[in-house]
Amino acid sequence: MEVITKEQVKLSRDEIEHRIRSGEVFIHPTDTIYGLGCNALNSKAVIRIRDIKNRDTRPFSVIAPSKEWIMQNCLLSAEEKKWVAKLPGPYTLILRLKDNRCVASEVNMDLDTLGVRIPAHWFADFVRELGVPVVTTSANLAGMDYMTSIDDLDPKIARKADFAIYEGEKKGRPSTLINLTAVDENELIIKR
Repeated sequence: MEVITKEQVKLSRDEIEHRIRSGEVFIHPTDTIYGLGCNALNSKAVIRIRDIKNRDTRPFSVIAPSKEWIMQNCLLSAEEKKWVAKLPGPYTLILRLKDNRCVASEVNMDLDTLGVRIPAHWFADFVRELGVPVVTTSANLAGMDYMTSIDDLDPKIARKADFAIYEGEKKGRPSTLINLTAVDENELIIKR
């Protein structure tokens, strides 16, 4: 697996964007922990992530290119709009979709909901410029510890990912899930 820095991403932006658009699977930094990602419109790439993580059925979340993308593709009540206004931040908002074709069906397993986030991190700006949603799931095998540094990256993931954007050790925890589709207010926040 090729390891590249933030500076290399800046120098080779067009090449990195092309690689992501064409379906490469990669590790990326966020404001919380490292994620495993791909172009969320590319079914083959999403299936590769499912294979890498041994995660057959649970839906993935995406880093949205912008708040406008969220508003165009998700049904938002006044309360949900308040949560979207809090982005960027360490939240993953589970929202109902207007049109589930905004991501490959393998991302959310054809559900009418999608987890979306915009990290408070430079990588969110990269996704905005890329202009497509990017799958974001913790860079670990299902049920195992999440990646906080290159030293604790599972070798099985390292062998199967095409590249990693690495910027040093992360001290965060996974984003907080806010289930805005919950019927019961007690189910609103899901700690991970």
